[in-house]
Amino acid sequence: MSSVSGSHSNEPHTANIAGRLNWLRAGVLGANDGIVSVAATVVGVAGVTNAPTPILVAGIAALVGGAVSMALGEYVSVSSQRDSQRALVEKERQELADDPDAELLELTGLYRAKGLSDETAKQVALELTAHDALGAHLSAELNITEHDHADPWQAAYASAAAFTIGAILPLIAILLPPAEWRIPVTFAAVLLALALTGTLSAAIGGSSKTTSATRLVVGGALALAATYGIGRLLGATGVI
Repeated sequence: MSSVSGSHSNEPHTANIAGRLNWLRAGVLGANDGIVSVAATVVGVAGVTNAPTPILVAGIAALVGGAVSMALGEYVSVSSQRDSQRALVEKERQELADDPDAELLELTGLYRAKGLSDETAKQVALELTAHDALGAHLSAELNITEHDHADPWQAAYASAAAFTIGAILPLIAILLPPAEWRIPVTFAAVLLALALTGTLSAAIGGSSKTTSATRLVVGGALALAATYGIGRLLGATGVI
């Protein structure tokens, strides 16, 4: 039995499906950030020295700093979004309390604008208002629900975790092989991982997998080449 009468079993009809997809996409992109930023850091250091200790220290510093930055950014962003949504909910609640007749006319007009006839729009507005006036207005006017607020702490933890998972790959790739294989192994592992995350991100969003993967691989390759080149240049000139 499907959760919505008349719905298909293979089609999601839950109200928060878009939110879950956004979370999944954010996780993929967070892991991608971890891969690229930490890989660029360790490859840049490896351009100066093959000693594992400086590479490890730089990689861990980049991982911790990046994870904290991602968590803080998500916390601030989601907190601001949650506060804005709560303010909109309270504003709508107050408007319903102050002038319910005007709000009913407004709701009727919204459904009329969607293509319903005057009579049908009025009937829909009346029935929805009787059932849940606040929910009806939030859905029709703002496309939100009363309790549809993201948790900023959960967003922060998820973002930091995704970044950390992505960052571990370049650390392993550059530290495990012999010194002469560190750079090519890291390049190969990172570009493969970027191709996979690009493909997954495109699958989630319904866009071209080839285009998405190519974009990430090219961008990642440029970032690695640039940081490695700068490291080699600084090492050769004796600046470091």
